[in-house]
Amino acid sequence: MSDSVDRFDQRVDAAVERVRSPVLDRVFYPLSTAADHSMVWFALGAARSIRTGDTRFALRYGAAMGFESALTNGPIKAIFRRSRPRPDTDDGPLPYGLRRPITSSFPSGHATAAFTAVTLLAGPGRRGPWWVLATLVAGSRVYVRMHHASDVVGGAALGLILGRVLSRWVGEPTR
Repeated sequence: MSDSVDRFDQRVDAAVERVRSPVLDRVFYPLSTAADHSMVWFALGAARSIRTGDTRFALRYGAAMGFESALTNGPIKAIFRRSRPRPDTDDGPLPYGLRRPITSSFPSGHATAAFTAVTLLAGPGRRGPWWVLATLVAGSRVYVRMHHASDVVGGAALGLILGRVLSRWVGEPTR
């Protein structure tokens, strides 16, 4: 990555270190873990489909999220092959059930999935809470030291693009 990207990542890391605390650990580690394999996004998509009774939306949403994951964690990460930040511990279990990913750091798959999902799930007029949740999930990856901040920014941008493209196919759930 470029020097300016490295400086950006270092500034964000320093800011996160200043606010790191046991209270925030209890929020961000479990949140990051809950978003592994897009589980939180599949659960929210299923809940929305159950609420509306629209199985067509559920199937298309699930397929779209599977496509996002395959694309992000396959060819896109293979192109970049960026090293991840160094975690607190090199061996042994990580806190709160966190797992060590084996894929490239760029882009953040959690951020890509989060912003793809909320683009597909957030209906008109109700977007605020969805975007807050996506931002918290994406930011949790920097907090737990699994991603550089630029990985998260890149993943969020990719997720927004994928969400917009896929939303034409997935559509809105109907009652």
